[in-house]
Amino acid sequence: MKYNALCIFLLCLTLFCAGCVAPLGGQSGDLPSQEVAVFAAASLTEVFTAAGAAFEQNHPQTALTFNFAGSQQLASQLAEGAPAALFASADQRQMDAVVSAGRIAPASVVLFACNRLVVVSSSESVASLRDLTAPGVKLVIGAQAVPVGAYTLAFLTAAAADPAYGEPFRSGVLANIVSYEQSVRAVLSKVRLGEADAGIVYATDAQTAPEVAVLEIPAHLNQLAGYQIAPLSDGSSPEVAAQFLDFLRSPEGEQTL
Repeated sequence: MKYNALCIFLLCLTLFCAGCVAPLGGQSGDLPSQEVAVFAAASLTEVFTAAGAAFEQNHPQTALTFNFAGSQQLASQLAEGAPAALFASADQRQMDAVVSAGRIAPASVVLFACNRLVVVSSSESVASLRDLTAPGVKLVIGAQAVPVGAYTLAFLTAAAADPAYGEPFRSGVLANIVSYEQSVRAVLSKVRLGEADAGIVYATDAQTAPEVAVLEIPAHLNQLAGYQIAPLSDGSSPEVAAQFLDFLRSPEGEQTL
């Protein structure tokens, strides 16, 4: 009887102690210990989402949080003090704005990817570049403050100087613009929804919309969009930000881009 009582006492004591001691590798070790905010141009949505997933597989205690929007919108948020670790811009102008705000060191800015313009069309009436000037065609482009909008206007200026197109082409295209959007994704969305006959976007954006027709812009008129990225000087987790930058420039990262 005394032996059984002793066994029960020892069993209860063991269970009690087990409940008071945290298990090895407790719950906190199963969750990301660092959240890193990355502000990135809207046109990087798919590639950065894929790159982020691949990076997190190799860094399980890190969670990348992406804020995708027009580069000018992100630059404005950062200039006002929004917390972030990295900023990826679709052009130098918006990166310079954040540098001027004192949040990014000029020497830390690097070029990491390039893109080009294409015309996307949801209407059979737009089968060539010259169709963009046809009466009644509804065209959408990015606003001038948006990188894709600035590149689009530069393309039209180049076309106006080309005898094959000339000023009538530029003025005809401008006359058919029905809206200026705040991001390249907004341009693409209006074309996909049939709210516009055509729009001018980046080639990578067009790849996400197989239902639209894609018209190439001649290389000598096209504008090369250079994507720049840099860490915020006061950003959290600078080591993780540097690791993600290294990943983007690695063979695996370049394949994703």
